[in-house]
Amino acid sequence: MTTDTVPLSVKWGKETINLDKFVVAGGVKGLKTELEEKTRVPADRMKLMAKSKGLWKGVLKDDFDFSTIDFAAAVSKSKGAPLNLLLMGSAAELTGPKTKTVFLEDLPPEEVAKVKEPSGLENLGNTCYLNSVTQCLRATPQLRLALNAYNPTTTSAQTLLLSSLRDTLNQLDRTSEPVPPSALVRSTKMAFPEFARTGPNGAPMQQDAEEFFSGLLAIAAGELKEDRQIKAALPFVSHEEMGGATNLVDALFGLKMEETLTCDEFGDAGNSGDNKMQVDGDKDNETKTFIEPPVKSFDLHRKLVCNIQGGSDGAAQTNVSHLAEGISLSLNGTIEKRSEVLGRDATWTRKQRIARLPPILAVQFGRFYWKATPDSRDHAGVKCKVMKPVAFNSTFDVFEFCSDEVKKELKKSRDKALREEEDRINKKLKGESEEKTEESMDVEDDEEAAALKAALAMSVQDVEDKPSPVGPGLPPEFQGHYELFAVVTHKGRDADGGHYMAWVKASNNSGKVEKIADTDEDNEDWFVFDDDEVSPCKTEDVLKLNGGGDWHMSYINFYRAKK
Repeated sequence: MTTDTVPLSVKWGKETINLDKFVVAGGVKGLKTELEEKTRVPADRMKLMAKSKGLWKGVLKDDFDFSTIDFAAAVSKSKGAPLNLLLMGSAAELTGPKTKTVFLEDLPPEEVAKVKEPSGLENLGNTCYLNSVTQCLRATPQLRLALNAYNPTTTSAQTLLLSSLRDTLNQLDRTSEPVPPSALVRSTKMAFPEFARTGPNGAPMQQDAEEFFSGLLAIAAGELKEDRQIKAALPFVSHEEMGGATNLVDALFGLKMEETLTCDEFGDAGNSGDNKMQVDGDKDNETKTFIEPPVKSFDLHRKLVCNIQGGSDGAAQTNVSHLAEGISLSLNGTIEKRSEVLGRDATWTRKQRIARLPPILAVQFGRFYWKATPDSRDHAGVKCKVMKPVAFNSTFDVFEFCSDEVKKELKKSRDKALREEEDRINKKLKGESEEKTEESMDVEDDEEAAALKAALAMSVQDVEDKPSPVGPGLPPEFQGHYELFAVVTHKGRDADGGHYMAWVKASNNSGKVEKIADTDEDNEDWFVFDDDEVSPCKTEDVLKLNGGGDWHMSYINFYRAKK
């Protein structure tokens, strides 16, 4: 005998839940669903046992078939009273939504600025040169930290320029609306009077973005010299890592350049007309070392230059098609210099190499040059623009441009990374995994395993030859690789006109990062700042800014040290 519904009384702790008409056809799932609604005990946590006779034994299984029970007989034995069950299980705590729904209209302006696309800068009359550089510096957190720690005690054109730059950058972060950089433009014209020039119609003249950038760094170098400003930007930098840098700008952007001059006219004793020489003691090589020694000196640069026209001496006409080729040409060349041995001017080979690397590397494309006009009435000359395409990548390796000492330290990190990669590949080929390697330690406690792993790593580091610092604020075990994060571009054929824009890498990607077709380049999110108009773009769009036409082409590339 069977019945469609039965009364149930479920004892749960101190509570009793009555199910007056439980539908038997609902099965175990139906019973647990009803109990979950009344008790908030999750179905997968429930343990149900029968107290009345004639039901099931032990804990009720999810796959138990109620059709095997004669519920009519069980109810008859209980003399019409509800069948008694016992429920064990803890109720789930009631929680609100994991994230509170907030409408964009209800957020304050500074919070809206974090959600929407970054804000732009209004053009106040040919100020695109200033707007583009400012947007690129906006993506340089170390400089911004130093500016926020800058509180000048006196007032001058220099202090007003840095203070207005700081305030403009902070204002950009607090709003999603375009910001008028009025104070920054005024202080720029005070600090650089040539930027206040106007045309025949009284309108402000277009200025050079690189001249503004270099002038701004020169002023910042003179102002951001206090320890608290340097520590704000580079909190963990040591005196050794500073490498002689005495201010934040030289620590952040400065490249210590080692220049070696070698007299070419001593390559052959017969050509030099001078027989003064000494023989090296190495009998195996029997090389001749001439008395005129190489001249070595050091200088400070705040950017590298990609020479597009040819050699750095202005005479070579090498075709430059890539950034690395142009930089190599700018670091090598020939000059005329007096030779003390020959007693006259001679031709010397000039070679520059980087002796200290910066966290932020700026590279200027030499697109503008001065062309003499001897046939013109005023012989004043004219400023011209090189339109030829020069390619660049999203990463830049400076190893070949470094001094021997810096190369030696970078090589230590590179060799270590190569060994680790080879070990990983070998383990993968052997079917081993990092998880198995850790399990083989037979260490059950996570904290003990972490301590053991750290001790092993320290012991290995003690044996290895640790690389010495090659610059301030660089990542540990830096290998000499930089990643592109901002670009200033120029559009137009007129060097004194045209239009500047900024292209800045987004702080976060909106989705999965794909590869650019037929390359290993990541196609990440960027923003293009056309004054007050801001639009999203991708890495592939930025890499097309190599020139060769009337579209925007790279003028200043900003790279940061890659971890």
